[in-house]
Amino acid sequence: MLSSHTVDSHWSGTGQYDVPVHLAVDDNEFVFVVDFGNRRVTLLSPTLEYVRQVVSRDQLKWLHVIQCLDVQRRRLYVAENMFTAGRVVVFSV
Repeated sequence: MLSSHTVDSHWSGTGQYDVPVHLAVDDNEFVFVVDFGNRRVTLLSPTLEYVRQVVSRDQLKWLHVIQCLDVQRRRLYVAENMFTAGRVVVFSV
């Protein structure tokens, strides 16, 4: 049976989001959320409760627009873009 949960989009705050654009789920069903408006990546529990901030806006130079989670290596790849330039930043998670 499928169940549904909601992560609401709100202005910045610890557990609030401003344009959550990408998600990645690890083997333990924890969810990594790219919060475009707040320029951060947060970690949610399997029940979508806020756990912690994984990547802060201070760790990223530009707008992060996509992420990829390598579960085996425990690495989070975040692609940043500044219109004509870009880079991929790697975080251990």
